[in-house]
Amino acid sequence: MKAKIVVIDDDTSLRRVLEYNLQEEGYEVAAAASGEEGLKLFKQLQPDLVITDMKMSGMDGLKVLHCVKESSPDTLVIIITAFGTVDVAVEAMKAGAYDYITKPFNREALKLTVKKALQFSGMAEENKRLKDALRDKADFRSIVGSSAEMEKVFAMVRKVADTEAAVFITGESGTGKELIARSIHANSSRRDGPFVAINCSAIPRDLLESELFGHTKGAFTGAIKEKSGKFQLAEGGTIFLDEVGELLLELQPKLLRVLQEKEVELLGGTKPLKLDVRVISATSLNIEKAIAEGTFREDLYYRLSVIPIHLPPLRERRKDIPLLIKYFSVKHGGETISFDKEAMEALTNFSWPGNVRELENTVERLLIMRSGEVISFGELPDKFREHSHNNNNGVIRLPDEGYSLEQLEREVVVEALERNAWNQTAAARFLRIPRHTLIYRIEKYNIEEEK
Repeated sequence: MKAKIVVIDDDTSLRRVLEYNLQEEGYEVAAAASGEEGLKLFKQLQPDLVITDMKMSGMDGLKVLHCVKESSPDTLVIIITAFGTVDVAVEAMKAGAYDYITKPFNREALKLTVKKALQFSGMAEENKRLKDALRDKADFRSIVGSSAEMEKVFAMVRKVADTEAAVFITGESGTGKELIARSIHANSSRRDGPFVAINCSAIPRDLLESELFGHTKGAFTGAIKEKSGKFQLAEGGTIFLDEVGELLLELQPKLLRVLQEKEVELLGGTKPLKLDVRVISATSLNIEKAIAEGTFREDLYYRLSVIPIHLPPLRERRKDIPLLIKYFSVKHGGETISFDKEAMEALTNFSWPGNVRELENTVERLLIMRSGEVISFGELPDKFREHSHNNNNGVIRLPDEGYSLEQLEREVVVEALERNAWNQTAAARFLRIPRHTLIYRIEKYNIEEEK
């Protein structure tokens, strides 16, 4: 689509020269002989750029600039001024002009200035479009995805973000549960408050209670002063309890009390403290199984999961993989790097047991080890090349030198298990075989889930 430019100059010959040179570059040009006429054209055409002479009878260029900026702040204006009147040009720049050119001007300098202005305008427009898209989709920051599965997640985030409801996020490790939690916080009325995250599986069991709820001086050996817990640090904001499914059973009643009573009691303390904190929690465990086995309290689960959100694994949203690869390439400095078709297909068709986290690590490694500007199939690690015999249609492509039937069968079983989160019943259904037949193959090939 041609860029539209309005040229305003009361010098007929100069106006025609400008018009001719810009049209020669492929721009759509409308010319006016006065400031008043130029503003009329501006309102009618809504151009990408306005070029106006500074000194004109009637309305001068500075007045034109002010009127354009008042009507459309994003429209760029280039001022034409006589040689030696730099002070006037500086005044115009302060008033919002993008740039200026001096008379008499070089035609190549004119073309370059206009080209840069339009490139700048395009980047500004793209930036605005991205910001608007983020606003429409809530602030999803680095969450990348356009698949139907992720659109459902985005829709849920929009609905629940600005409420006080407890949110419980489930999904395999590496699917981006904390990113979703941060997005919910960023789009809530608590956005100006703190976002405090704690991984319940990463804190030593003898320190976890103190980390969560705080302690008083002398509460235990080494407690030389009072310390606030994560709940107190999150006052007025949001606390994110990651891997809450692994919370010690003996601490679960205390967490339940915090949720019910909206207050916390420091370890060693006697007086409860009132809390104003929103709780978002997440787990990669099968929480229903944990409840059935008695390792997680059912009443606590219902308190935490007023709003459940499930994040699909990457293998269930393959449409997003090329987008994520591009995103991570740019993030890690590979703006100009691309992947050839076969490499992209291999990465897209891989099962990704480590999900988005594994994909990012893979892209970063490929960028570091690459030999050129295009990453080829041959540069992929062995596991991706070996996996690629299954294309998008599920057709097996065997190498010319032959292939072991037993190895092929083993890979098919592993693929089915990975696609179904190592759920044997689901994997057997996927392979259309009885479960006992699948178990026999698992034992035959000594297949174990990689932790």
